[in-house]
Amino acid sequence: MDNQLKPILIVTYYWPPSGGAGVQRWLKFSKFLPEFGWRPIIFTPENPDFDLKDESLLKDINPEVEVLKFPIWEPYRIFKKLTGQKEIKQGQILESSKRSSLKSLAIWIRGNLFVPDPRVFWVKPSVNYLQGILETNGIKHIITTGPPHSMHLIGAKLKMKVPSLTWVADFRDPWTQWEILHEMKISKPIWKRHKQLEQQVFKVANSLLVTSRSAAKEFEELGARRVKVITNGFDSDDFTEASTSAREVKLISHIGMLSNQRNPQVLWESLSKLASTEKFQLKLTGIISSEVLNDIQAFEGLKDMITVQDSIPHAELSEHYAGSDLLLLIQTKTDRLQTQLPGKLFEYLQAKKPILCIGDTESDLARILAETDAGACYAYDDKLGVLTFLKAFFSGELQFEFQHIEKYNRKALTEALSSWLSEL
Repeated sequence: MDNQLKPILIVTYYWPPSGGAGVQRWLKFSKFLPEFGWRPIIFTPENPDFDLKDESLLKDINPEVEVLKFPIWEPYRIFKKLTGQKEIKQGQILESSKRSSLKSLAIWIRGNLFVPDPRVFWVKPSVNYLQGILETNGIKHIITTGPPHSMHLIGAKLKMKVPSLTWVADFRDPWTQWEILHEMKISKPIWKRHKQLEQQVFKVANSLLVTSRSAAKEFEELGARRVKVITNGFDSDDFTEASTSAREVKLISHIGMLSNQRNPQVLWESLSKLASTEKFQLKLTGIISSEVLNDIQAFEGLKDMITVQDSIPHAELSEHYAGSDLLLLIQTKTDRLQTQLPGKLFEYLQAKKPILCIGDTESDLARILAETDAGACYAYDDKLGVLTFLKAFFSGELQFEFQHIEKYNRKALTEALSSWLSEL
């Protein structure tokens, strides 16, 4: 390892071989930070309880990165026994109509007995362990990333013990404004506790780091004083050249979770109207709710045009994007989630395939699609807009420039992060 690099401690629950979206942000930042003078030291659980694994991500760990693993105890095994499921997925939590009494009990326990989340038992032993690590490595900068927001409690306690530390709390998702938290039937005293802990982080951290402009505004309205926006992005190393050959059967793809709150009837209805005249395949990859699948298949003509597959390794996504003709982005149909920018947005941009978004037309997501000229966003009730877009797509009339996307390259974003950290 290069001893000239400045050490920076990154506390994260998600680290390869963990899969999914949560691992990408700091895996990619740490990949490029050594090029800008930093030596990342990753602190992560030795035995985390996650079911989605992706071994292909291990190749992205920079040799300059040191990974420290520390044992964690989590109560999720109790939840799994209680519900009879292998895991409680976020999408399942939002599917309130499908909850059994045992699942409802498990969710209530999760929301009311573990604050801010079930990883809270890792906080105290981690703080005790990391105090020595800070001293022996000469660490002056620390970053915690959540959710799980227990990671921020580690940062707060370390900062209070070592006030000279520069601590940045990175929020990939909201805390008290997080929609999933609002689905857990949390009591008033527990809500008060969440708000107190959130405010503690605001006061003790040197700065907050967030992923969108709207998220920054939301945190500032809650009382945060120092908020920096650095979005997620794409890693050009992950991508192959996009296919440009015309295909008779168009492939329309969605990657990620589709729950009953990501169920755009307007899209399924529009595709159904075109099914008799256009040749296409609708491919859904990831966690797909049975309710969503049933709704799609209920539309005339779509039943034989839909393909569903489980989540795939990140290394295979580039080929999946390149093989698609139209990429779908579906925002959650709630008031609280429009501040979030899904990580796949930026990978969609790099793929340079037209993007059709269903969601909030005033959101950051819609703004970026317009600024980059990469696609369009329509409201959940805009039948005419969605149908017109699809007709133009099938006729070949859609033309997009995919401009100004390089600023979302992970390496460029890491350079901006490095410069900002040096100024703190």
